[in-house]
Amino acid sequence: MSILDQVVARVMPAKEAEELDAIELLKKDHDDVDRLFKDYEELVDGNFSPEDRRLMSTRLCGMLAVHAMIEEEIFYPAARAAKVDSDLLDEAEIEHGSMKALIADIGEAGAEQRLYDARVKVLGEYVRHHVKEEEGELFPACKDAGMNLDALGKRLRKRKDALMHILQSTPADLS
Repeated sequence: MSILDQVVARVMPAKEAEELDAIELLKKDHDDVDRLFKDYEELVDGNFSPEDRRLMSTRLCGMLAVHAMIEEEIFYPAARAAKVDSDLLDEAEIEHGSMKALIADIGEAGAEQRLYDARVKVLGEYVRHHVKEEEGELFPACKDAGMNLDALGKRLRKRKDALMHILQSTPADLS
């Protein structure tokens, strides 16, 4: 089994839906993505081919995009409805915008290009900063606001599973 197959197997959703509340689910995503960034660094340090690095960065960026979508579509609106500090939510949305722009840059670039690995590294730094703020400030504020995190977790899981299915499908599967 290749290193890429091993990594993908570690971060794929469980076959049975996990019963995680919203914050637990989002934290698990954070941990999975952090592992992928570390694995990408190992590919760079090990002088793996541009093709291997491209496959890994594509998986990583896809997972980040799905995570951002479920937060933006479901979690952040629920937090706003619960009157969670709007400054925290505004900052999170701005951070998502910066990350999505960098994800687009990575998607358009070739892994053999000089700045490719630097883009992925900077994306990792952005994500780690964002995660630190979410887990240290936003998530505690959501708990304090009395949000129904169990029901929200189910909604997030359902949407995430649907998006991951689309992400993993080939174009022929979707027609």
